Amino acid sequence: MADKESCYHCGLPIPAGTEFPVEIDHVRREMCCAGCQAVAQAIVGNGLGDYYRHRDALPESPREALPQVLADFGLFDHPDVQKNFVRRAEGAAGEHEREAALILEGITCAACVWLNESHVRRQPGVTAIDINYATRRARVRWDERVTRLSAILEAIAAIGYRAHPYDIARSEQLAQKERKAALWRLFVAGFGMMQVMMYAVPVYLAKVGTEGDMTPDIEQLMRWASLILTVPVIGYSAAPFFVSAWRDLKLHRVGMDVPVALGVGAAFAASVWATLTAAGEVYFDSVTMFVFFLLSGRYLEMMARQKAARSVETLARAIPAFATRLPGWPATEEAAGERVAVAELRAGDAVQIKPGETVPADGCVLDGASAADESLLTGESRPVPKRIGDVLIGGSVNTASPLVMRVERVGESTRVAAIQRLMERAAAEKPRLVEMADRVAGRFIVALLVLALATALAWWWIDPSRALWVFVAVLVVSCPCALSLATPAALTVATGALAARGVLVTRGHAIEALARADHFIFDKTGTLTVGHMALVEVLPVRGDAAHAVALAAALERGSEHPIARALTAAGADAGTNIGFEVDGSLATTGAGVEGAIKGRVWRLGRPEFVGALHGVPLPAEIEAIVGVGDTVISLGDADGWQAFFCLSDSVRAEASAMAARLSGAGIRLSIFSGDSPAATARVGAALGISDVRGGLSPEDKHAALKALQEAGETVAMVGDGVNDAPVLAQAQVSIAMGGGADLARANADVVLLGNDLRALPEGLALARRTVRIVKQNLVWAFAYNLLAIPLAMAGWVTPWMAGIGMSASSLLVVLNALRLQRG
Repeated sequence: MADKESCYHCGLPIPAGTEFPVEIDHVRREMCCAGCQAVAQAIVGNGLGDYYRHRDALPESPREALPQVLADFGLFDHPDVQKNFVRRAEGAAGEHEREAALILEGITCAACVWLNESHVRRQPGVTAIDINYATRRARVRWDERVTRLSAILEAIAAIGYRAHPYDIARSEQLAQKERKAALWRLFVAGFGMMQVMMYAVPVYLAKVGTEGDMTPDIEQLMRWASLILTVPVIGYSAAPFFVSAWRDLKLHRVGMDVPVALGVGAAFAASVWATLTAAGEVYFDSVTMFVFFLLSGRYLEMMARQKAARSVETLARAIPAFATRLPGWPATEEAAGERVAVAELRAGDAVQIKPGETVPADGCVLDGASAADESLLTGESRPVPKRIGDVLIGGSVNTASPLVMRVERVGESTRVAAIQRLMERAAAEKPRLVEMADRVAGRFIVALLVLALATALAWWWIDPSRALWVFVAVLVVSCPCALSLATPAALTVATGALAARGVLVTRGHAIEALARADHFIFDKTGTLTVGHMALVEVLPVRGDAAHAVALAAALERGSEHPIARALTAAGADAGTNIGFEVDGSLATTGAGVEGAIKGRVWRLGRPEFVGALHGVPLPAEIEAIVGVGDTVISLGDADGWQAFFCLSDSVRAEASAMAARLSGAGIRLSIFSGDSPAATARVGAALGISDVRGGLSPEDKHAALKALQEAGETVAMVGDGVNDAPVLAQAQVSIAMGGGADLARANADVVLLGNDLRALPEGLALARRTVRIVKQNLVWAFAYNLLAIPLAMAGWVTPWMAGIGMSASSLLVVLNALRLQRG
């Protein structure tokens, strides 16, 4: 009667004459108004009907007009909330595609990952989703014109999982919650197992006749005591297996917990029946022992997995929560600073950094002299000296003396945020090996169920008393989890280990591709050389040298190419680049730049590029030096040559040792450069590289690299400039220098954070070691299952032994992967 007089949704009285019914669980429920009706329909329509069942099951359960779960989801559509974890998708087809980093609750195995990806991918407007099993992190893309983030979160909730915006504090909170729950379940299972064994051992000894006889009523009492003690183990400790299995079956698929739940449930049900009828065998001791061993293995696996995930999340912890801002600096240099949240810092703020404190944002030194530990970001172990004007990277640590810095970039625009985004992209993308293992594991479970059923039928004819136990052992002993864990566990650990060495993996396939690479191609300028080219001589043809430098500096203004920086720096030093305005500036990749100054079109770049503008042959004295020594850049207009610029660069100090180590590892080395053949050959000779090709355009580089690939070689391309981007995209694995152009870094599979080439052979060695460990894990997973399943089918493996074997198999692949964290 109360349900008819009060609203089923909010509990308020229903006004007379109103009718707003909603069907919930096939029962007509009355609502007080159209608003409650709309919310209730939204809850049911989004598959969240469990909200009402859970609410009604609790005594004095509060009724709220908007459930907290839906209120939270709705908040996530607010722009102010989204700005911290939602951004425009990189490389998106349209401006309306958005990308969010989420963390998922409830993931217990690789099958959960498959289920969430499949379910979310089918939602309208969702363009991509990738979930990393080791870190529980998801990357979701959607078209904001078609769907909302709240709808995606509701879709995840509808299949029994929870998704939250990713942040490091939330991640650690969920990890602690997961550890606490696992420990309690393990404790209950262990306590129950020990108590049940106390009752099982006397019965066993009485049956074998070593410790006297036991009357039937005492034996039955022992059975009832064992049943009572086993119920908490099944109802609490083993609950996640049954919940996960039921969720999978409701969605018409078979997950990795289905065989476990089926085996445990069958053994427990048979034991309960034997207890109720006082006939047959009971297996409570084996059931509790199996659950305990399985939970032990999963707990240890979880701890190892969280340790691996923390190595990847180290960067997220680099930026401090608070900083000391100096308002009004330098006018009030002596004023005390104010402690503010780092999120409140803005470009232009002055911040004090004491020795031992972490730099809170990207910027430059305003006052003081010290040194910064940038090892977390670049892999450089030695502190880097910092003086007035030097760049400071957020996340580095001030090691010596106090500094005052000017903030230039904060939040998502900092270098550490960019690195973290690239690492997230790598973690979310699934390499070919992972996808293959997941497909095999999915089919493996179906085959396992068929084998277990066939085995049970066979044993029913051979020895009915053993049929159930053999059936349970076959279901339990198999380990599809080891198959699915073998690759992602190793790749997650390797990504963190490589980042610690200054090698940032930004694509999921990069480690595997780097390990297979047998030919490394290097760009010259900025990669093998320091990239700090200097103007050493100006050879004017018309006019004077100062005027030529001014024209060149104006044309190159704004470019990040090493040659452009050298020319603009020369113009700035001479003070001659003021007053020239360039119209219609157009850069031709690998050739040069063109622009109009005072109505006259000028070209600056390679001689053939400039010569095409006027058709005047090169002067004889210039033709004699082009391609012989230093890099020669020409300037001209429609009337002919204006001037020639000679620039030089020096080879990186570590390049020779890097080339020697790569050659010693069996790698073939080449240099592809757009610079003159002579300058390129000089660098090749200094490094002992024989395959040197200079004077190449980006198209020539692309064609030469493709020819090597067609010959069967696996090519890694190392470059740093915008003109390298097309060639980087063609290579099987692309490597960009961390100080290179943004386009090169964004398109690269691997970034050398510290611009230190010595990290390259170290990264190659670790990538090869990673692939070896992945293969070891896969071989172990296949070998274990191929050996264990036949033994279980033959009746030689008991269920508790099967539980130990299954847990140990999963744990072993994770521990093997953790070896990569060692040097």
